Amino acid sequence: MRTVVGLWRWRGNPLCRRTDRREAWLTLCAALLVVLGTPLAGWGAAEAAHEALLHTAQEQRDQRQRIWATVEHVTVLPPLDSEREAAAGAPNRNRVTAHWTGPDGSRHTGVLVLRHPVEAGSRFPVWADTHGRLTSRPMSVRSAGSYSLLAGLAGAACTAGVLEAGRRTAVRLLLRRRYARWDEEWGRIGPDWGRTGTSS
Repeated sequence: MRTVVGLWRWRGNPLCRRTDRREAWLTLCAALLVVLGTPLAGWGAAEAAHEALLHTAQEQRDQRQRIWATVEHVTVLPPLDSEREAAAGAPNRNRVTAHWTGPDGSRHTGVLVLRHPVEAGSRFPVWADTHGRLTSRPMSVRSAGSYSLLAGLAGAACTAGVLEAGRRTAVRLLLRRRYARWDEEWGRIGPDWGRTGTSS
């Protein structure tokens, strides 16, 4: 913006080159696009992601159910941290062999690792799909909103980055063209520079 303001003040100056004006307009347009386009891009990305995530969350709620598994055998595992000081306060892990009945009536047996203590014969809740296979908890509406917010921020940041990269590329091309013209002019008047009686 400093470049735009500075060039606007001396736009009538004969030393102001055409490339200077183009650079100023380019910077102004890029700034306006960043200010206006970045929020719109972020909002659009957030809305699209939120709609898709809500659809996914609804599908997961329809296809996943909370059922109860019964413990058959428990094996206590040491904490993951190998250091004694850190492992002293860490909870033990329990490798549990359990069985459960799926929503379709099929019986399943599997091995799980739990952090809370359980005993043989006790029951604990798990999530399973329609075929009785264990799966994760369905996505909540709150999680979908959080992920869509992150998607919006990422979309806005990417848009701003693309606009700035485009501006820098265009300015670099303008500078390269300006330097090429300087070289042409210097090649034309350079040999006669400072000599009396020459056209320069």
